[in-house]
Amino acid sequence: MNTMPGSDQRGAASVWLAVLVFLLLAATAAWWLHREQAPLPPGLIQANGRIEGDRIAVAGKVAGKVVALLVREGDSVEKGQVMTRLDDRRTRARVDQARAAVKALAARLKGARASLETLEKQVPLQIESARAGVAHAEASLAAAKARAEQAARDVRRFEDLLKKGTVEEHKVEEARLAWKVARADFATAMAGLTQARKKLAEAELGRERIEAKRDEVTALEADLEKARAALAEAESLLDDLTIRAPAAGIVTTRIADLGEVVAAGSPLYDIVDLDRLYLKVYVPEKEIGKLRLGLPARIYTDAFPDQPFPATLRYIASRAEFTPKEVQTPDERVKLVFAVKLYLDENPGHRLTPGLPADAVIRWQEKAPWAPPRW
Repeated sequence: MNTMPGSDQRGAASVWLAVLVFLLLAATAAWWLHREQAPLPPGLIQANGRIEGDRIAVAGKVAGKVVALLVREGDSVEKGQVMTRLDDRRTRARVDQARAAVKALAARLKGARASLETLEKQVPLQIESARAGVAHAEASLAAAKARAEQAARDVRRFEDLLKKGTVEEHKVEEARLAWKVARADFATAMAGLTQARKKLAEAELGRERIEAKRDEVTALEADLEKARAALAEAESLLDDLTIRAPAAGIVTTRIADLGEVVAAGSPLYDIVDLDRLYLKVYVPEKEIGKLRLGLPARIYTDAFPDQPFPATLRYIASRAEFTPKEVQTPDERVKLVFAVKLYLDENPGHRLTPGLPADAVIRWQEKAPWAPPRW
């Protein structure tokens, strides 16, 4: 029986195809075997885990009713961004009252200061003028007294001359009349001096009015400061009714609902700061002695396989624990591990987010060459 040439060719092709597939499988197996068996360079430790972040609880300082929710889970927020508003109608009325009180007291204080300034200018002038009046009255009194005394001497002299018959009667009468007028002038001058002294005493009371006005100004200044403090407190309370993001990050949890009355200090949101992410890994007990704070590390993710992210070892647990179920370890005989946190040095573009699985390589010997993790 003769063999067909086409059948021989098909058989040879099948053999070659089988050989080619076998070689490819062998090469692939050898490559994977080499990768699995090739250890990391000395001085490196590899581990895996999930990226996490420092969680920030966003809470209000005061109690209130939620009237606006402006962000939801998964939203990115910037530092200072408004997230929630609480009912502020009563507080706004309180702020308006406080502002009105400050305005009224400021106007009163302005008027009191103007009055004080006027008194401080007027009173010294009034005192000086009153003193001049007293001096003038004293001089007038001295002159009137001198004239009265002279008139009295003239009367006595003319009466003596009348007795001697050397003057006429009407001269004596004129002298007596002059003395009477002089005594009246003296009495008027005495009254004038008394009045001038009263004006001086009244003018000097201006000093007391100045002190009283100064006390009034001081009291108004104190009242104004209290009113301003009350206004600042009311404005602070009003500001506290607007809940803002304390840091940039992603909202992971929203706790409060619209219309809910929340207590002071009760959390409303949880935020993860994307600039303070870390990879939490678990290092076997036999390797933990090689680690110390401040060691450099590199983090690898499936999302960015060709871009390792630099990190720094910032935390080492003080106690060992059993390997968590969600963590896959290459050595099933290891039962006790230590939690280690590798903080990212930076998160460019906030590309890494919490929950992302990642591998890490920690360099515990300074001159060890970097290499990607090998599982």
